[in-house]
Amino acid sequence: MLEQLKNDLRDLSQVVGVPSRESRVVKMIKEKIGSIADEVKIDTLGNLIVTLKGTKKDGPILMLDAHTDEIGLMVRHITADGFIYFAKLGGFVDLIFPGQTVIFVPDDESKPPVFGVIGIKPPHLTPGGEMKIPEADELAIDIGATSKEEVNLLGIEIGTTGTLNGEFRELTGGRVLGKAFDDRTGCVVILETLRRLSKEKPVGTIVFNFASAEEVGGRGATTAAYAIKPDMAIALENTTAADTPGVAGKDCPCKLGNGPALTIADRSLVVDKPMLEKLKELANGLKIPWQYKKPAYGGTDAGRIALTRSGVRSAVVSVPCRYIHSPISLLELKDIKRTCELIEAFARNFHELLE
Repeated sequence: MLEQLKNDLRDLSQVVGVPSRESRVVKMIKEKIGSIADEVKIDTLGNLIVTLKGTKKDGPILMLDAHTDEIGLMVRHITADGFIYFAKLGGFVDLIFPGQTVIFVPDDESKPPVFGVIGIKPPHLTPGGEMKIPEADELAIDIGATSKEEVNLLGIEIGTTGTLNGEFRELTGGRVLGKAFDDRTGCVVILETLRRLSKEKPVGTIVFNFASAEEVGGRGATTAAYAIKPDMAIALENTTAADTPGVAGKDCPCKLGNGPALTIADRSLVVDKPMLEKLKELANGLKIPWQYKKPAYGGTDAGRIALTRSGVRSAVVSVPCRYIHSPISLLELKDIKRTCELIEAFARNFHELLE
């Protein structure tokens, strides 16, 4: 199972898909799903909505949501001599940009990706008084082109998107690093959950929403939840593991290797209490290690789903991950496996909370 999870994460995380430009990611997920679901569709905003009908006719509906987008960049200006200025899509911190490798994906998918570097003046030419962290608006990307026309011929124009490049690599102890783990990890969890549930269907209907545009305000999950009309929902996320140097224990949201992180509350949601208790009960019964995600900051699609129509009982379960919202993140595959086990168990038992 770990090998399958690793391969899925490698495949999905290496695809570039920024907010509302996730079509390449969606295409790959559809290929991996194949014919095991009862219904597969893509809605107006680019959500991939996959339905697995339960054994009970007109039974309750559980929505499992994970977002397909990653934080990224959009071309906002191209100079006459071929340099590219960019706008941020999502929560990059400016201090990480200088010297990073960028990958652009032309809208014309027949054209190959284009790589470049975010340039910065070398220290030899920078007086000490000018040493500072430049703002993103001041930085330009060099793709090796010598003119705007050459840039355009490569398929790059105003509005073309990309992100900071990061290769997937295996580390020691079952840990891996790569880009876009937030939230291709969640996509891997619900993809694996779909595979498991399809072999022996649960009582309730499960709708898997591979959501668009979470990183710019949960737009995809909002409209998807309105259409799905779930009785309950869980957002599967990738959350900050800060068991690293310089972070006090009281400020550490969760730790690598300690299993799925259960949210009590964040800035967008106070988790449904019976759902949280059921998740804990199932984890303890199956001897799945788990932890609380703390403190109460950040937000997820669950916060938007919970406010849909007359309200949806919602929770958040996350895979711990170090260094999210940077070019490279690091996680432990066992945490993904344990999260899959917990979500499968909840999907098979959630109807009990509605009886």
